[in-house]
Amino acid sequence: MAYPGAWTGKSQPDFAGFQTRPRAISMPSLKQEIAKHANAKCAALMQRYFKTGKGEYAEGDIFLGLNVGQQRKIAKQFREIGLSELKPYLNSGIHEERLVGAFILVEKFAKAGEEEKRKIFDFYFENIQGINNWDLVDLSAPKIVGQFLLRKNKSILYALAKSQSIWEKRIAVMATHAFVRQKRFEYSLKISKALLHDKHDLIHKTVGWTLREIGNKDLAIEEKFLKKHYKKMPRTMLRYAIEKFPEQKRLAYLKGAI
Repeated sequence: MAYPGAWTGKSQPDFAGFQTRPRAISMPSLKQEIAKHANAKCAALMQRYFKTGKGEYAEGDIFLGLNVGQQRKIAKQFREIGLSELKPYLNSGIHEERLVGAFILVEKFAKAGEEEKRKIFDFYFENIQGINNWDLVDLSAPKIVGQFLLRKNKSILYALAKSQSIWEKRIAVMATHAFVRQKRFEYSLKISKALLHDKHDLIHKTVGWTLREIGNKDLAIEEKFLKKHYKKMPRTMLRYAIEKFPEQKRLAYLKGAI
């Protein structure tokens, strides 16, 4: 890691092989930095884990094999890249290029003023087609969409929840995690209710997870929702929602005995 007085005008490598400061923030250098850490063995595992096969939810997605920690480090290094230069990454066919792009947006948003936050929020939605796997959604939606909408109209989330895209629906749910952290549960509950009969497993999981997060803050609120809806919930959604319940209570919900 660079230390005071160490900068010589050249990139300084850290022990993981990352450059702590690039000579130029440009699209080719970011692309090269991502490619530099490719791992074919990890990429093959990721292709299976993220369901990239024929007919699966991430059909055709290409992985290079970088882990999340590596991608976060690269994003911090290149966070000054302009939005116009970032656009090709969010539209890339390579998964890690899209995720690094999303991480860069998160980095930018966290340090931005209100006007710049609006630009990043708008840019996110202009390129929403690239936020198309659960990790991309989960690692960006709460920190950009949710944070931006904390004190604003939430109607865009309800529109997303009605989308035909599983990723836009997942963005709608995951964005509300920013509200849950502030114990503002009504938006999560409204969207969860709207998605109770969704057919996709990834939506079942994210709604169940969100209900569990509500329970971590206020168990009575979660149980009030569950007692009204649990018998018609998809099984996966219910299992995620009650995962941390005491065993006796968890089994009672699963048996429909509450």
